[in-house]
Amino acid sequence: MFIQGERKFAEPAPYSPFMKNAIICATFITLANALQAAAADTTLAASGQASWYGEDHRGRLMANGKAFNPDRLTAASWFYPLGSKVMVTARSSRGVNRQVLVTITDRGPAKDLVRDGRIIDLTHAAFRRLADPDLGLVDVRVQPWSRRNAGPQLTSDEPASSRKAHGAKAVRDRVG
Repeated sequence: MFIQGERKFAEPAPYSPFMKNAIICATFITLANALQAAAADTTLAASGQASWYGEDHRGRLMANGKAFNPDRLTAASWFYPLGSKVMVTARSSRGVNRQVLVTITDRGPAKDLVRDGRIIDLTHAAFRRLADPDLGLVDVRVQPWSRRNAGPQLTSDEPASSRKAHGAKAVRDRVG
């Protein structure tokens, strides 16, 4: 026990390597939970323009270390963690909004294009689900996606061309 002024304090407990590891683990778990909650936070939605990139980049390594494939439903963004899923909604003046769920696998668009309002680069397959690729750019809203805030969306990271076309039948079966 030591005395400081009028107060008496107990000696601090010896600091053990076990205690250090426990503190590190608790900090890591807290940080991981915070990141998971942030990824599902719908307030992290952004609006801007989306572009696409395709065959010229096929096979090049992305930020996640895998080879780029323009036939997969993936995207490049500076704003979302690698591996996170985001719902990209094309805003239409006719009131018909088209959506695609993509996985963030790369970093982009180029920083000078971000200053001009471009917020995400989609693969050719993902962009095709939103608009005609000949447009080049489309106005979008990008929103983090998680199973908690998901509707009846179908998701897959496999090539879009290899999926079976049984979605309409499944919907008919559910409706009755």
